[in-house]
Amino acid sequence: MKLSAFAKVAAIGGIAALALTSCAANEAAPADSGDGSTSDSSLSGELIGAGASSQGSAQEAWIAGFQTTHSGVTVNYDPTGSGAGRETFQQGASAFAGSDRAFTVDEIAAGPFEGCATGDIVEFPAYISPIAIIFNVEGVDSLQLDAATVAQIFSGKITKWNDPAIASQNEGVTLPDTNISAVHRSDESGTTGNFTDYLSAAAPDDWTVGSIESWPTEFGGEGAQGTTGVVDAVTNGTGTIGYADASRAGDLGTVKIKVGDEFVGYSPEAAAAIVDASPFEEGRSDHDLAITLDRTSTEAGVYPIVLVSYLIGCEKYADSANAELVKEYFSYIVSEEGQQTAAEAAGSAPISEELRGKVQTAIDAIG
Repeated sequence: MKLSAFAKVAAIGGIAALALTSCAANEAAPADSGDGSTSDSSLSGELIGAGASSQGSAQEAWIAGFQTTHSGVTVNYDPTGSGAGRETFQQGASAFAGSDRAFTVDEIAAGPFEGCATGDIVEFPAYISPIAIIFNVEGVDSLQLDAATVAQIFSGKITKWNDPAIASQNEGVTLPDTNISAVHRSDESGTTGNFTDYLSAAAPDDWTVGSIESWPTEFGGEGAQGTTGVVDAVTNGTGTIGYADASRAGDLGTVKIKVGDEFVGYSPEAAAAIVDASPFEEGRSDHDLAITLDRTSTEAGVYPIVLVSYLIGCEKYADSANAELVKEYFSYIVSEEGQQTAAEAAGSAPISEELRGKVQTAIDAIG
């Protein structure tokens, strides 16, 4: 369904209204270069983006950092969700989108991309976040689990913390005869999608419902709204376990995941390593850098439960002003400075130098 001209204006207005933090960031003064002068550019205009809430904190930090050298640019990002962000971008109501998955090849072929001069898009991984399995069991700070055991816990097949499947992988750990209360996201979620994608790939015999963004009701468990809801439910419960962005794990117990013959805990380095160990999807254009995550990789030091969030723009914009703004903003985001800014603000994993080079080539194609 195409948006009417009035609807497009309303959508843009809604994005601007909801992105109050982003607007505030754009009111910052230009950065002091250290010698009393300021570092600024002649670039100006308004840039509208929308999409994944997973990128919310990172986008706030990116906007603030970008502002230090581009005070004439106003960037508004509405973290309305991946699906809504992709739709807003397709309808031409935003210049770029953030999404916890890439467009499928069929979606790209079907279009339309009304803000683009052609049907070709640029999309690439910009935000990598490890997903931690968090738990609250008295006296236990860390556990080791393989994929099959995790799948059985969250599908309700394993119901006690001292179950032999858990105990056999955690020798020397005193596990209580306590019921397991598995907490999942009650809302449609990219975090759930990536978590279930891991279970589907690594434990297909025990997780048979595939990679899904809405939790299967037949598995029961406790539903909680958003990342904050899951963390709160695990923190305030007894014998609870859940999954959440690793930056929110806090003092909760966390799980090391079996990869090959070792158990690997989450870290920015391990999360970035699984992305580098995974191939690009075939059948896409040169500047469409969608990755097929190898959740079953046995390479040393990789952590397979990660959320990879993309930035999406036009390869050729109908409005040349958007092209200039998007190109500059995307370049800042994937720069070493931009990635470190997000890591400090949101606990994400900076992309590797190897991936950065490929992504920058795609960004340079924007026009």
